[in-house]
Amino acid sequence: MSETETEKLLKKLVSFDTTSSKPNRACINFIRDYLDGHGVKSEVIASDDGNKACLWATIGPADKPGIVLAGHSDVVPTEGQNWTSDPFTLTERNGKLYGRGSCDMKAFIACVLAVVPELVKQKRTTPVHLAFTHDEETDMSGAIRVTDHMRRHNVKPEWVWIGEPTSLRMIDSHKGVAAFITDITGVPGHSGQPDKGLNAIELSARFIDILQQTAQSKKDKPFSPSRFSPPYTTFNLGTIKGGTAENIIAEHCNIHWQVRTHPGDDLETTLAMIDRAAATEFKPRFAAFTPHASMKTCTCFDIPPLLPTPGNPGQKIIGQVTGKPETEAVSFATEGGFFQKLGTHVVICGPGSIDQAHQPDEFVDKSQLVSCVDLIRQVLLFSGAA
Repeated sequence: MSETETEKLLKKLVSFDTTSSKPNRACINFIRDYLDGHGVKSEVIASDDGNKACLWATIGPADKPGIVLAGHSDVVPTEGQNWTSDPFTLTERNGKLYGRGSCDMKAFIACVLAVVPELVKQKRTTPVHLAFTHDEETDMSGAIRVTDHMRRHNVKPEWVWIGEPTSLRMIDSHKGVAAFITDITGVPGHSGQPDKGLNAIELSARFIDILQQTAQSKKDKPFSPSRFSPPYTTFNLGTIKGGTAENIIAEHCNIHWQVRTHPGDDLETTLAMIDRAAATEFKPRFAAFTPHASMKTCTCFDIPPLLPTPGNPGQKIIGQVTGKPETEAVSFATEGGFFQKLGTHVVICGPGSIDQAHQPDEFVDKSQLVSCVDLIRQVLLFSGAA
């Protein structure tokens, strides 16, 4: 069976190693050139260092409200994962297409691009905007860059469709997620004289205990009713690094940690509770070593939650086309909250399963590509085509 245009596009997109730690310009340039080949002009919105970029394009009358089709071009790393084929070569096995980003989320981008030739031929009464970002898998700086671009150009869409892998089910709500680094500075010395030093690793263990106690307090008081699983704010310890040798009192230690906040729970209140507990624990121990000993927490990123909005036109249209108006809530984060801050409605719906995202041998089922392209066609014909 010959490749479909969508599969060809997905193969090309997967071939670009757009791991978040690397540039994505080659991928974005390919999309720009593809659109240009169909008469669609686009804007490449570069990062400050120029190594990464987002892409913004409009099909139809730009001065009217319309729909934004959005997706991220970056992918998570493959290092340390046991792949059975080259992760950056799209490989078909038993009706599944394997490759890094095949479902998260280059599949949706491929589906959107496959429909572009038809969109260009339409006499659209409302615009279709395309927004493809960088760094969704890290700090979501690409989404911030695109939404700033929309504000500056006074773009006010009716709704935004983000094609994260949901097995084409509609998502209208997700938790917020924030990441932090806590740096603890102790006082170095010989391990044979621990009373003359202050061990940063030991202090970090106590701080981790505070985080675990806070996490348990959230678990003990779940939200009810709740659409989320689990139905409470969660914590995760990512990495801990510190010390130089087993016979030296550790001077430095840092902890990377994360909070996924349940809607209705206030992150600032939670952080204040952690700060108070840490101050009570560490202030007496720091006093004898002032000003050398210290603890500092900085925010890496703070991704807003996505909340349901009444009268969401995207939810209505997709529900009518699919016959499945039901929506779900998820615990993973998306760029949706940044778009929602613009005052627009957001729907998360895309091909592939989130269960495959970030996994070795990530794949998307070919049937999901067919269904997604058909859904995009019907939705866009339903809204804004003359």
